[in-house]
Amino acid sequence: MSKPSIVIVGRPNVGKSTLFNRLVGRRAAVVTDIPGTTRDRIALDAEWWGHRFIVVDTGGLEAAPTTPMYQQVVAQAMLAMETADAIIFVTDVHDGPTPADMDISHQLRRTGKPVVLAVNKTDNSTLEQETMEFYRLGLGDPIAISAHHNRGIDDLMDAVMATIPQEEEAENDVTGLLSLAIVGRTNVGKSALLNAILGEERVIVSETPGTTRDAIDTPTIYQDQKMLLIDTAGIRRPGRVEQGIETYSVLRTLRAVDRADVVFLVLDAADMVAAQDTHIAGHVIDAFKGLVIVVNKWDLATQLGLDEAGCLEEIRQRFKFLPYAPVRFTSALNKTGVAGALDAALMVYRDCSKEVSHHKLYSAVLDAMAENQPSSRKGRLLRLKGVAQEGVRPPTFVFYVNDASLAHFSYRRYLENRLRETLAFRWSHLKLVFKDAKE
Repeated sequence: MSKPSIVIVGRPNVGKSTLFNRLVGRRAAVVTDIPGTTRDRIALDAEWWGHRFIVVDTGGLEAAPTTPMYQQVVAQAMLAMETADAIIFVTDVHDGPTPADMDISHQLRRTGKPVVLAVNKTDNSTLEQETMEFYRLGLGDPIAISAHHNRGIDDLMDAVMATIPQEEEAENDVTGLLSLAIVGRTNVGKSALLNAILGEERVIVSETPGTTRDAIDTPTIYQDQKMLLIDTAGIRRPGRVEQGIETYSVLRTLRAVDRADVVFLVLDAADMVAAQDTHIAGHVIDAFKGLVIVVNKWDLATQLGLDEAGCLEEIRQRFKFLPYAPVRFTSALNKTGVAGALDAALMVYRDCSKEVSHHKLYSAVLDAMAENQPSSRKGRLLRLKGVAQEGVRPPTFVFYVNDASLAHFSYRRYLENRLRETLAFRWSHLKLVFKDAKE
């Protein structure tokens, strides 16, 4: 059976994201003292005493959201509740049951979903006495917790699990799961592209730069391939990154790249390649990830006087260090070119997953070194003792040599280009590791 979904809701700044991080076992959601930090739904796998489930963090619920942004936040939270198997309603013991909590409790009863009431920030036994007031919300027994100090979490999750029918779960085979991170500068249409891929308004789309703050994971299937789509906050130049929430968001974007198999680097057709795009690409290369360059907002091409051939030439010129990365043109607004971008992601993923025989690899390396011998350094030549492929995604080749320090950067790059050509790794960034033979 599919894993149940447990959604965390509540007013802004009651500790929902702290509880979310506690349940998933890591700091997956941005946590600050600023109300409204979490805006989108954030969903991750979690496990409690052998029971696997999906836990969903949401933005703060407001009875009467005053801005279009927070209207979307509330809409996202309501959508999450509609698809939930159980709901954790988080309140704040210091505030007591507020009128806003009362309004939310009415909304929750109308969903018909099981609701467990958590009274957060109950850091000691004295504060536990205050939880009795929360019976006024009419949602059953309030459970005193402190997400920050890990108090009462066992009681909370026991109550939640009691509301979910426990059936024997099928083995969750994650073999072949393609993790696809969508990255780029702010306001290039990353979230709109994710929504176009999924065919639903999965994340908030706004013309306001910086709308997405967390890396958001969404599972899907395309062409029988399991995928995990990771939408991320936009990356600005380091000097323009504001301290606080935006700094955390950039770090999460970089971590999202680190755990991806393939990355969509999204460009804006109106700007094409900016300096920051090359910086982002550099991080993708350093992490040895598959890469697809996606030119979004292509619906503006005619208005901007653009054509694919000219743009492709500019992209290749600006990304000289990425000759292997496929380029695709999309319009998330019109949902055109999206399938082509996903096909490219599959193509890159399969290319990065290839293994070659030892004989074919050894012959390719010998031919490359015979055609262009490494230059000597201080009278010493780099000599090959052995070579082996020791991994995929990225394709990783270990060269055992007489002295690894003799492998100059330019010669490493030459060998990578030759191996990519000879071994038909057309779309991959190869990882070459040089080790002294005695290692």
